[in-house]
Amino acid sequence: MARPDKQAAVAEIVEQFNTSAGAVLTDYRGLTVKELQDLRRSLGENANYAVVKNTLAKIAANQVGISGFDDILVGPTAIAFIEGDVVEAAKGLRDFAKANPALIIKGGILDGSPLSAQEVAKLADLESREVLMGKLAGAMLASLQNAVSLFQAPIAQVARLAGALESKAEQDPSILAGGAGTPAAAEEAPAAAEAPADEAPAAAETSDEGDTAEA
Repeated sequence: MARPDKQAAVAEIVEQFNTSAGAVLTDYRGLTVKELQDLRRSLGENANYAVVKNTLAKIAANQVGISGFDDILVGPTAIAFIEGDVVEAAKGLRDFAKANPALIIKGGILDGSPLSAQEVAKLADLESREVLMGKLAGAMLASLQNAVSLFQAPIAQVARLAGALESKAEQDPSILAGGAGTPAAAEEAPAAAEAPADEAPAAAETSDEGDTAEA
């Protein structure tokens, strides 16, 4: 490859590394052209699957500060530069490799750090972003419903108290005027106690009249 073409190829790989959410390195040896087309189609918008030269991939990786690829950049290499959901792309590659054993996952990169083939497999076992977002939304909705229940509980208690007060007021309207009600039995007792005091002077007058008569 001529030097300008080599520099252009390296620059393209560097750009792919810089603009991708992650990457998975594979050995595609043994796959037919049709199977490679099927693989690209299965990845859809999640990844751009490109065959690369190992020497150029090493240079590009060094330029973007990625290390640890020297051991896996051997033999035919194709890199899936992931542009969408990293987990979904890893799942797609894993499932394709199960159906087509000729595809071998060598490793990958995520957030600038190299991943082993086992780590890529673990990544594929994770739940997708959509599933996680759905669970998060469900958890937030449940928390919101619990909060609403907590806010409604005191209101229900106040409503029951107001109902009891209304029922009491119908029986004794003085409650609404700020009083504590009219205890009828309590008002009659003082009247009975005052009666002997009113009658006492009359008895004294009778006694005085009796003394005058005797005089």
